[in-house]
Amino acid sequence: MNTNNRYRLLLQVSAIVAMVIGAKLLVHFLGWEIISINPLFSGIVAANVFLMGFLLSGVLSDFKESERIPGELSACLENLAQEVRGIRMARPEANVGSCLILLSQLSQGILSWFHKKHRTAELLEHVNELTPQFAAMEQWSQATLVARLKQEQSNLRRTLIRTHTIRETSFVSSGYLLADFITILLCIGLILAKIEPLYESLFFVSVISYLMIYLLMLIRDLDNPFGYYERYSAEDVSLKPLEEAAGRLAQIASTEIPKLKRDAD
Repeated sequence: MNTNNRYRLLLQVSAIVAMVIGAKLLVHFLGWEIISINPLFSGIVAANVFLMGFLLSGVLSDFKESERIPGELSACLENLAQEVRGIRMARPEANVGSCLILLSQLSQGILSWFHKKHRTAELLEHVNELTPQFAAMEQWSQATLVARLKQEQSNLRRTLIRTHTIRETSFVSSGYLLADFITILLCIGLILAKIEPLYESLFFVSVISYLMIYLLMLIRDLDNPFGYYERYSAEDVSLKPLEEAAGRLAQIASTEIPKLKRDAD
């Protein structure tokens, strides 16, 4: 979660609300306040808040699911690495170094993919490169162990595809369009509404417009929990579990490279 971007979001909303307040003051002094506040107006405000609540509940469900994804990916990668290392412990002659190095490279590739430095198709190809590695290990291990490796590979592939879907799919685009339209109309209505005295008018206009605009921008930000590549994304799930797992896999891979060089010689 980027704290600087979070404050930037607050400042962006404050700047928009400041323009609304400026327009309200201009309309007031020009005497253009032609809309009277009645129960129908407050009903429209309540309906818009209800719509935003619906959108917020939808994106929050995906956000909560997304919070588990980095941990699940790191668990899959480390489970694979430990299972492969277990083969060598049982059969010291087993050549598993290239597979461990590939798992380390895959973890780094996933981190880069989260920042959109790799395409999803390329990443899935790297996952598929594990298949011949597992096939080669059948001579040193039992079939059940290789089946577990393939199951973890399947879980890894499934989680990556689910992440891609969450990242690339917007939640109810027509709902966003309706919320945008109603929020703009309500802000215009608040500007043209006649509320006396002036200080009460400014208070209600600023509070209501700030609430609606902030909710709208927050929902759009939460809609993509993996927006690390977006400059102003404020609310993203933490990649710390995956980064720590990648560090541990890199340490394992660093011990395998000298062995591979000796075998090549």
